[in-house]
Formats: sequence, C-alpha cells, structure tokens
Amino acid sequence: MLVLHCPVCGIEGEEADFHCGGEAHLVRPQSHDPENVSDEVLRDYLYLRQNPRGLHCEMWQCTRGCGKWFNAVRDTVTMEFKAFYRMDQKAPDLANFDEGQS
Repeated sequence: MLVLHCPVCGIEGEEADFHCGGEAHLVRPQSHDPENVSDEVLRDYLYLRQNPRGLHCEMWQCTRGCGKWFNAVRDTVTMEFKAFYRMDQKAPDLANFDEGQS
C-alpha cells in the first residue's frame, strides 16, 4: 500500500485517495508558434517518458482533499515515497537527494 501526504492541505491517505499524473517537470514545446514545432519534438513531449530505476519525480492530485496537484519523489525500486512538494517549488536534485527534504 502506498501512503501519500498532500503538501497543500496536509491530508494523508492511501494511493486510492490520489491520482497519479505521471512524470513531473516536463517542459511543453513552444506553443506561441505551433507551426514551427517539429513532429519529433511533439512526439517526444507526448509519448516519451523517463523510466528510471531509483528516484523519480511524479505529479499527483489530491482527489480526497483539496483537489490540488503536487509533486512527489518516489523510489521506483522500493515504491517508497521520499518527499512531497508543491507544484510551485523547485524539484530536488535527485543526484544529491537528502531524505530530510520534503
């Protein structure tokens, strides 16, 4: 059972109380000039995702509580969540990640 903690409203619950939105911190291709976005760039944005072994940043939505989106650092080997942070906060440096962060 995965247990998550919403950093926005403070609610804690099981995975069923939240909705996973996939990989966090993806950069959308420029949208002010869509004619000049290549098919390859758009394909990569829509379909290609990291699938690391170890720490990974994901987006989650607090569906039982406030309904807001937040980010989480999860270990894909142990499935354990290491940190939770708001969408407006900077992503932790996973190479130098300290479990005391959250």
